[in-house]
Amino acid sequence: MSNMELLSNALTYLENNLNQKITTEDVAKACFCSKSTLEKLFRCVNNISIHDYVIRRRMMKAAKMLLADKELSILDVAIEYGYNSNEAFTRAFKQVWNCKPSEFRNQNRYSELFPRLWIGLTNGEQCMKKVDISELYDLLKERRNCYFVCCDIKSLIPINEISRTAGDLALIETMNRMNQAAGDEDVVFRIGNDEFVLLTDSEDVTYAEEIAEKIKAQNGNTFAYEDQDIPLSLYVAISKMENGCEAKYHEMFNHFQKVIKQMKGI
Repeated sequence: MSNMELLSNALTYLENNLNQKITTEDVAKACFCSKSTLEKLFRCVNNISIHDYVIRRRMMKAAKMLLADKELSILDVAIEYGYNSNEAFTRAFKQVWNCKPSEFRNQNRYSELFPRLWIGLTNGEQCMKKVDISELYDLLKERRNCYFVCCDIKSLIPINEISRTAGDLALIETMNRMNQAAGDEDVVFRIGNDEFVLLTDSEDVTYAEEIAEKIKAQNGNTFAYEDQDIPLSLYVAISKMENGCEAKYHEMFNHFQKVIKQMKGI
């Protein structure tokens, strides 16, 4: 089994068992490899430990549940994802979202901040994607003629060098700025390490331009990390699909990436 096949199997196993108790030993056993081999490979390729990845994915799913069904208690959601108390669940949730579950439910709408990592193998060739946004495919297809706004964090590496937590807060701040500029029917999701897309529900270019200007107006503003105020600025560009991209998922995803590379001058 190749390293990419091993990672693909591990990610699939994790995603299928997010609401079950998962240990690294369980994943390694399911993938027929040693724990140390899997841990090293996973961190090397994904730049995150298996433990931290599981927490982020669980809290993404939990956030979606909190907003989708306001009748569910926070404890119900906690138990669904393996936490036996509000306190333990709140600690994990705050670690990812930087707020309590109750605050998130009252103040936020769902955005895809930590999407599923995915590795596909096609025709014997290794084909790697950093994230999987296929759950949004129906919406992307429906809005293929609408404008979208792409954002990318300027100089994330120095922020990550302060600490990984500071880097995660930069991602949350980016998402919050985009959500604040968005309309009620617009959707924000992450498509890479520090790359985001705001998909509008409008074919009016002026609408997208106004959103972009609102986001740009916050460049240089700071977010708080411990006793530091860290400035954050974003690349921002608007676009729309080329001929609707024939509503093919990979064409849509590749177009988002193309726009981001162009706005960064890559």
